[in-house]
Amino acid sequence: MTTRQHRSHTPRAATAARSGRRRHLGRAMLAVATAAGLGVAGTGAARAAGTGTAAATPTCSVSDLSASFGEQLAGGMNHQGVVLELTNTTARTCLLRGYPGLGLEDAAHRTLHSTTHWGDTWYAKSPAKSTLTLRKGGSVEAVMAWTHANTGTPDAVRAAYLQVTPPAASSHRTLTFPQWVDHGDLQVTALAYRIDVED
Repeated sequence: MTTRQHRSHTPRAATAARSGRRRHLGRAMLAVATAAGLGVAGTGAARAAGTGTAAATPTCSVSDLSASFGEQLAGGMNHQGVVLELTNTTARTCLLRGYPGLGLEDAAHRTLHSTTHWGDTWYAKSPAKSTLTLRKGGSVEAVMAWTHANTGTPDAVRAAYLQVTPPAASSHRTLTFPQWVDHGDLQVTALAYRIDVED
């Protein structure tokens, strides 16, 4: 009787042991697979994050740009204007968005009273603000305008230079600008690749 009981328990114990080993092995394999999966996902996320960082394009700084005057614009009712151009002089690509800042200086480079109005001008409607990509040698433009009635009166500012500040910058480029400007008021459009000027 004892022998039969012993024989009947032996297979059950062996089966239980094998089953335990299988469960243990299964858990180990699952843990390895999970860790591997997490490792792959983590690597993918790191690669994606690295790619995003590498792909980020900086905003153009003053040192990246040159400023110049393009087409000179003349009109009736004492209006005057000019196309203002900003050009990327570096080998790297950069971005610009919005309106340039403007200011007036006298012959000694002292800042004069002036007010810049952003939007439509006498010569052109302002385009909507958009992010502009400037590659090496690429340019964007804005149209600026002012009036010069009553030249030499107390309401007119006699400028010698124009300060041009790119969007998001805290310093400027300076252009020769020997103009009378009524009340120191300047109008300028947003920057764009090309702006149609009204005749």
